[in-house]
Amino acid sequence: MDFSPRKRTSNIFLLISAFVVVSLILWNTNSFFKKFKEEERIKMENWAAAETELLQAAEDQELGNLTLKVLGSNNSTPMILENMDGSIRTNNIPKEKIGDKAYIQKKMKQFGSENDPIIIEDRGEQLATLYYGNSEVLNKLKYYPIALLLIIFLFGAVIFFFFKTNKASEQNKLWAGMAKETAHQIGTPLTSLLGWNELLKSEQINPEVTKEIEKDISRLQTITERFSKIGSTPELRSHDIVSETEKAYQYLKRRSSKLIHFSFKSNIDNLPVLLNPPLYNWSIENLVKNGIDAMKGKGDISIQIDKNGSYVNILISDSGHGIPKSDFQNIFNPGVTTKKRGWGLGLSLVKRIVEEYHKGKIKVLSSSKEGTIMQISLKTIV
Repeated sequence: MDFSPRKRTSNIFLLISAFVVVSLILWNTNSFFKKFKEEERIKMENWAAAETELLQAAEDQELGNLTLKVLGSNNSTPMILENMDGSIRTNNIPKEKIGDKAYIQKKMKQFGSENDPIIIEDRGEQLATLYYGNSEVLNKLKYYPIALLLIIFLFGAVIFFFFKTNKASEQNKLWAGMAKETAHQIGTPLTSLLGWNELLKSEQINPEVTKEIEKDISRLQTITERFSKIGSTPELRSHDIVSETEKAYQYLKRRSSKLIHFSFKSNIDNLPVLLNPPLYNWSIENLVKNGIDAMKGKGDISIQIDKNGSYVNILISDSGHGIPKSDFQNIFNPGVTTKKRGWGLGLSLVKRIVEEYHKGKIKVLSSSKEGTIMQISLKTIV
């Protein structure tokens, strides 16, 4: 693991990273918006085709069940059908506005600017023109990037204020405030995202899209829970330290490069320890990610669990280039890092979670050019 203060480089990298993240979010949201808009276009074209069959059925054929189903399926997209004789039909337009000609004309102009009108023809003869607007879900999706930008801006402002604070006591207060405010701010759009995802399912969007959104929402919920616990006394309950450690190990193994070789070993089957699983797993993730950084993304990561009297030791080993012995204690101080990216808060956070919240101990057990071993010690219940 590599640690030394390089604030200027870190700040520049932070700004670049923030710009890249915001750009990716906006690009991804815009792509999703366009795809959703194309889906609505196809839906309305199908509706127009069904309407053509309806007009034809009045003369020379019966109306099929599929046509009736398509015509009755639109319950979200506002539309206005103008027949060639000037008569108007509407759908998903406020009932009190249907007879208001000025309102209808205004809406037709608005819908025409949002989406190209669809011409309904029969044997080359124009029968009607279909004007349709964006559905409520699509309109709401427009404001999603703005909400994200506001959250990122708020988070950035809190981080900037945090870096301006020098006293350790003030840093701790800002840290807790930043975490809780971030959890609170993420919670509001997160609740909305759950609702929008359900609406997307009802719009018959590709199931693979909604499944991936659900995975990201679940991950955001876990992150929110972690941040919400900083600055307050977490609830500790009896949990099996082996299974909880293995959960964190499996999560990291699945999401890490194939160039990282993971191994897990425990000389006990199960052992109850007073834990807060989200915070404990966060600690394991931070230590493993530090090890991966030290190995430059290629090497061996090992997690081992040993019982030692009334304590259980969790050993996280990496095959990185090691830590100077003079830095064994300094690496747990806020802001200490020599990585080209990061804030130097990871190990400080781990120390706080292990020692202050779980009343355990953490230390650098050994370190050399062949690698580093970090040890977490927690008191067992039995």
